[in-house]
Amino acid sequence: MSGNRELLESALAKAASEDRAALIAYLPGGFPTVDGGIEAVKAVVAGGADIVEVGLPHSDPVLDGPVIQTADDIALRGGVKIADIMRTVREAHEATGVPILVMTYWNPIDRYGVERFTAELAAAGGAGCILPDLPVQESGLWREHAEKHGLATVFVVAPSSKDARLATITAAGSGFVYASSLMGVTGTRESVGEQAQELVRRTRATTELPVCVGIGVSTREHAEQVAGFADGVIVGSAFVKRMLDAPDAAAGLAAVRALAGELAEGVRKRR
Repeated sequence: MSGNRELLESALAKAASEDRAALIAYLPGGFPTVDGGIEAVKAVVAGGADIVEVGLPHSDPVLDGPVIQTADDIALRGGVKIADIMRTVREAHEATGVPILVMTYWNPIDRYGVERFTAELAAAGGAGCILPDLPVQESGLWREHAEKHGLATVFVVAPSSKDARLATITAAGSGFVYASSLMGVTGTRESVGEQAQELVRRTRATTELPVCVGIGVSTREHAEQVAGFADGVIVGSAFVKRMLDAPDAAAGLAAVRALAGELAEGVRKRR
């Protein structure tokens, strides 16, 4: 069975045709429970998210700050497994119709088996993977199987990436390029710096792929600002924090749906 890379590409193209950025929401799988995580994906899509990233919880998430680490810890203590992530992708995609990616560090895939992981993700209706710690020069096996199964391979670029390195990374990727707005881990911040705009400019000089910005985006104002220069706006920690701060599951779902609505308005009023 083929994955949904084309659906991902179509969602980004549709947003561009509407003269706006796509809203991409990140939520950890298995948080607060597997069922609760699936409902959270439905909630952010109902609020206006175009694309969803489901995080595969990891005990040593080098890119993630304390908010997502806390959610990952809750999911891991709940016993979440890769099979639960595949179920999340399948049920969330079936319920919403939007492209669902998995964001994961390399070690779990390596241990699970690349062929097994890509085949199962495609069968679940997944659109691809974001692989923040897989070096491009070591990604050949992954890309071979991802291509075979119709999955996008999204790599992360950072403000520290030199132009030649950007070209190498973007040539190997598909779907879109994930541009980290700053050097550091995920989390909400007061502002999204000029580094992000410059990184998008430099990245676009190397590729026709859409360039989507994440890390530090948390408010409607941030979304509006980033949508002015990027093809997509990625928000994660702000959603997770709303769920962590909610008094109960129902309130958490209402909170993330409301935040998605605010962010969706932001990406439609790009500066």
